[in-house]
Amino acid sequence: MDQIEVPPYFLCPITLEIMKDPVTVSSGITYDRESIEKWLFSRNNSICPVTKQVISDSELTPNVTVRRLIQSWCVLHASHGVERHPTPKAPVSKPQLLKIFKDAKSPQMRMKCLQRLKSKAFENETNKRCMEKAGTAEFLASLIVNITGEESEDLSELTRISDEALSILFHLQLSESGLKSLFKNNGYQFIESLTHIIQRGSYESRAYAVMILKSMFGVADDPTQLTILKPEFFVELVQILKDRNSQKASKSSLKILTIVCPWGRNKIKAVEAGAVSSLIDLLLETSEKRTSEMILMVLDFLCQCAEGRAELLKHSAGLAIVSKKILRVSQVASERGVGILYSISKFSATRTVVQEMLQIGAVRKLCIVLQANCGTKTMQRAEAILKLHARSWKSSPCVPIDLLHLYI
Repeated sequence: MDQIEVPPYFLCPITLEIMKDPVTVSSGITYDRESIEKWLFSRNNSICPVTKQVISDSELTPNVTVRRLIQSWCVLHASHGVERHPTPKAPVSKPQLLKIFKDAKSPQMRMKCLQRLKSKAFENETNKRCMEKAGTAEFLASLIVNITGEESEDLSELTRISDEALSILFHLQLSESGLKSLFKNNGYQFIESLTHIIQRGSYESRAYAVMILKSMFGVADDPTQLTILKPEFFVELVQILKDRNSQKASKSSLKILTIVCPWGRNKIKAVEAGAVSSLIDLLLETSEKRTSEMILMVLDFLCQCAEGRAELLKHSAGLAIVSKKILRVSQVASERGVGILYSISKFSATRTVVQEMLQIGAVRKLCIVLQANCGTKTMQRAEAILKLHARSWKSSPCVPIDLLHLYI
């Protein structure tokens, strides 16, 4: 095989290996299906690797001529150890999918239909895109909603069907437009069903449910869509943070909180669900940058309400860990940490709190922030905090002499 010269147009431009399933993109270049699918869908690229043109249409057209030439060439050189690639399966078609959806209306056929969908989804990325366009996500969401509200003696079978549908929906890895459509067409009822699964589902299903919700909320155009969430929803998110059974589920829960907490009464709902103390406990244990940033972001939102500030101050390590993270994680974390201290200092600063800030080193940290390059907003807030409590802190040895002008 090494001594045989392979025609260059048989090679995929990405892998430089003989193509098994050549397909042509809108730019006119032919690639191996698996390679270009990974490039377009898994890595979210929209540029043709060869021409650098924007691939306006993600449709992949089978290049039958090149495939047949490759197969003939392989047969011709079989004596040299060249293996002929089998003809690839055709992508799943819309009529095939609609037939599966129709068959699934029969309770006896539901699991078998879901297994057929799962098989198609796991074959390749093209099938996933075809399934999305044919409305598979809406079908699965509707099935999950209906099963959640169903009453049956065989609850284990209903749970199995729901879990299978949820698994397929997660692995479809919907595009942004697909997620928006799912949210728009199935919003409230689907969120209710996923909350129910997070409450009572298996470990794996709970993780899938919260990761799907994270993806859906991440593309929401209208913030009012995020104000319909019930208190139980926040209770379950906090429980996931407490359980820490899945790192992906925990991060998805944190991400959801960063998305929903700025809107409506969600801050109050999160605080009442016990989010503040759970977030502080998690912050005490984590050293991971992105996790720390998200925790501080959520705490910053929650401290914008009196209930959130009260909960943070109630925690014995609340002020201390927030102060500690400033200048130790990232500029984003520092901005959020100072934002939390600003809310506390401006609206909840009793004499005890002001003294605690001095004792735990928060005042010293704020002074360092003024001398570091932490961003204009962060520095302005640090200065504002120091000015707010000038009388309590100006005699402290932790405040440098050159900063005393702040208190004049």
